[in-house]
Amino acid sequence: MELIESAKEYQDQLEYLKGNIGKPAEVNGYVHRVRDFGDVVFIILRLDRGLLQCISSDSVTGAELQNLKDGMCLRVSGVVHTEERAENGFELIIDKYEILAKPAAQLPVPLGKKYMGLSLDTDLPLRQITLRHPIKRAVFKIQAEIANAFGSHLTSQGFTKIHTPKIVSAGAEGGADIFKVDYFGMPAYLSQSPQMYKQYMAGVFGRVYEIGSVYRAERHNTSRHLNEYIGLDLEMAFINGMNDVMQVQTGALKAMVESVKKNCEPELQLLNAKLPTIDKIPSVRFFEAKEIITQITGKPPKNKFDLDPIEEQQLCEWAEKTRGSEFIYVTHYPSKKRPFYAKDDPENPELALSFDLLFRGLEVTTGGQRINDYDEQVQKMNARKMDISLFDSYLTMHKYGMAPHGGLGMGLERLTMRLLNLQNVREASLFPRDMSRLVP
Repeated sequence: MELIESAKEYQDQLEYLKGNIGKPAEVNGYVHRVRDFGDVVFIILRLDRGLLQCISSDSVTGAELQNLKDGMCLRVSGVVHTEERAENGFELIIDKYEILAKPAAQLPVPLGKKYMGLSLDTDLPLRQITLRHPIKRAVFKIQAEIANAFGSHLTSQGFTKIHTPKIVSAGAEGGADIFKVDYFGMPAYLSQSPQMYKQYMAGVFGRVYEIGSVYRAERHNTSRHLNEYIGLDLEMAFINGMNDVMQVQTGALKAMVESVKKNCEPELQLLNAKLPTIDKIPSVRFFEAKEIITQITGKPPKNKFDLDPIEEQQLCEWAEKTRGSEFIYVTHYPSKKRPFYAKDDPENPELALSFDLLFRGLEVTTGGQRINDYDEQVQKMNARKMDISLFDSYLTMHKYGMAPHGGLGMGLERLTMRLLNLQNVREASLFPRDMSRLVP
């Protein structure tokens, strides 16, 4: 019988090498590129997080290393030497190497180049391979840190992480943009949002959050839309108003940016990314925002009930110029443009206690206060001619008592896209799902 111990504590390979200058060391990696200078051959290895320069020696000659090809998987051992001209300030003098795996075909893309220069049409079908490139990989290292920091911060603020169903009996938004599935002969749908379930759980734990997939059957083919994305959602009970929700998000954003700055410095440098400074985020009401845009353009808005993409950009430019913030909250949207569960403003029922957060010209968050009174919710659903029988489960929450509550949903890919100034949201999705893409 064999007894299995716990694994040794993980250490980043580059950090391990940095701490072993002048000593023997062993690493695993992929051949990123081969630089052949005849007697001397440099092998650039792609490690878990960065590149390592390895050089031939008396033990392993340049002639031997000349046979190595891009994409080979190696285990390499040798002595670590200081070398200021190398990418990390040190290199590995190879004493021994072992080929762990060989590619069966030539790489379809130039992974060894600093910039591959691929169009999305070339990149996305080969995502299994192109994501290995340091620049592509850096995007998702940062994205992972964003999500981790979101969860860590909210946990520190008394939130409990939950996991809600992604196969549901009704759409959370009450609209038609929803994927239908056959669930053992019963009609079902892919979840548009964890909205109803996180409201339920706010009644259980008080404060909850989730990081999970969201599905929208919207027929959009733009640089800002996906049909499946990762939602960063939270819901909180016993609020005094939607400002409580906005304050929690402001704190979470600060924590997320600081965590990325602290833990992803190599990736930020590689992407030449400039993170925003977050202090206090300005907030304007919807119709105030429209007035600001009219002052900027000198023209009355075409759409009186929503902001179009150009207006979102104009508003963000105004916020940065006049308030020093790359973020801006827009609140009190017209009620008719907000979901059925959004609470209307008691002072003006034509407006909803609902907000969007805009960042560098793009909406990244929608949130607000929810209806918690049973009669008020039924009345609003009837006014919208909704089939209330489809929402018996949801209304059970209201029927048996629910505290004032609110929350938000933030798109991880959109936030990543804007933090790193990417041009298309698909660049911030590992394996994008849009109207024409189901593989890889």
